[in-house]
Amino acid sequence: MIFQQYYLECLSHASYLVGDETSGRAVVVDPQRDVSQYIDDAAASGLVIERVIETHVHADFLSGHLELAERTGATISYGEAVSGIEFPFEPLAHLEQLDLGDVRLEIRATPGHTPESISIIVYEHAGDDVPHAVLTGDTLFIGDVGRPDLLSSLGVTADELARALYHSLHEQLLTLPDETRVFPAHGAGSACGKQLSTERQSTLGEQRLVNYALQPMSEDDFVAVVTEGQPTAPGYFAFDAIRNREARPTLDEEHAPPALDLDAVLTAQRDGAVVLDTRDPMDFAAGHLRGAVNVSLTGRFAEWAGDVLTPETRIVLFSNPGTELEAKVRLGRIGFDAVLGNLAEPLAVLAAHPEATERASRLTARELEERRRTLGGDLQLLDVRSPGEIALGAIPGALPTPLPRLIDAMEQLDPTRPTVAYCGGGARSAVAASVLAGHGFTDVSDVLGGFEAWRAETADAA
Repeated sequence: MIFQQYYLECLSHASYLVGDETSGRAVVVDPQRDVSQYIDDAAASGLVIERVIETHVHADFLSGHLELAERTGATISYGEAVSGIEFPFEPLAHLEQLDLGDVRLEIRATPGHTPESISIIVYEHAGDDVPHAVLTGDTLFIGDVGRPDLLSSLGVTADELARALYHSLHEQLLTLPDETRVFPAHGAGSACGKQLSTERQSTLGEQRLVNYALQPMSEDDFVAVVTEGQPTAPGYFAFDAIRNREARPTLDEEHAPPALDLDAVLTAQRDGAVVLDTRDPMDFAAGHLRGAVNVSLTGRFAEWAGDVLTPETRIVLFSNPGTELEAKVRLGRIGFDAVLGNLAEPLAVLAAHPEATERASRLTARELEERRRTLGGDLQLLDVRSPGEIALGAIPGALPTPLPRLIDAMEQLDPTRPTVAYCGGGARSAVAASVLAGHGFTDVSDVLGGFEAWRAETADAA
């Protein structure tokens, strides 16, 4: 058997290639949208990808099922409870078996994160008593389980899905042997759960011991514990959940967006496009095009861009030369395809056109404390971390404003008051400050090192 996990750090997303080296037949499970790596690795191993299996309709990224089907002719499959799919697919029934040769896959219906969720049991040999692995999608994570509250806007309640999840875990997954290795679709950092581990695999036996959601408890207690304290979901989740059902255009992952001169960029900006500066926040602070939004490629670029932009936003990239294609592909992974182009020779443009540039303010933790003392209640201090982070400690007087809710929260803020944003380490607050400045906030800063730097500063002062 050939079994390979692919892990995409910036989206905390895991996908899988499973093949039988004797027969040369293979499947890909939960692929990311740029699919060349699966095709190249399959070819190198003498495999033909004949099926793409989605464990559910994903909300946190745009899946690569259409791209793989277009490039390989593979059949697309979902669990049989799926609905609303606009393209040809082959449903998979509960307990259905797929033989790739000697390698066997067994489908288990495991609703809970979504109604159509499935898990895939992988046997290296058809006659094995103990599975090699179970691919659990977003049903069971390492250290957590899938959140059941993402579909409330579609008429399915969190309570209903949480109860289905309880039964899926106890009747379909925890009945497997303890030695069975667990391979989920996401890891730490994903908004699909609240307590995901940094580990990328485990065993069912280990998860019985350490996973809070698998401890002995009643169904009602399980519903209460898994629905409480979930992170704020990015606004693009609903869009992706719909888009993954649609017969949409496929991603071009080979060609960079066209180069644009400054006049074309400024014209697009006046017409409503957003200049998305993908450089490091310190470089952005030193000088950037007026009104640009800063989301650095060094962080969770696509997710954070999806927090503060909409899928319909027309985007012009301001990127370090050679990174334009990366930025376009990473935006494409969440379905943000309206990239008009990138500014040609961006650093030279900044140097030649100071009238079109501005700087950004970044405060040290000590400078923040000075502002808090001098400005008092006149200072708008925004905490753009998730609710779970805020619950563990916050700067007194800060307004809880998770980054995915920043745009909505601006209606309640005063753009004429001094405003400071902070997060855990300084990356998300740089995004937030650039968005606020672009929306007319006249005195806005973010905090270098974020809450951790402030806590260290105030601890030293004490």
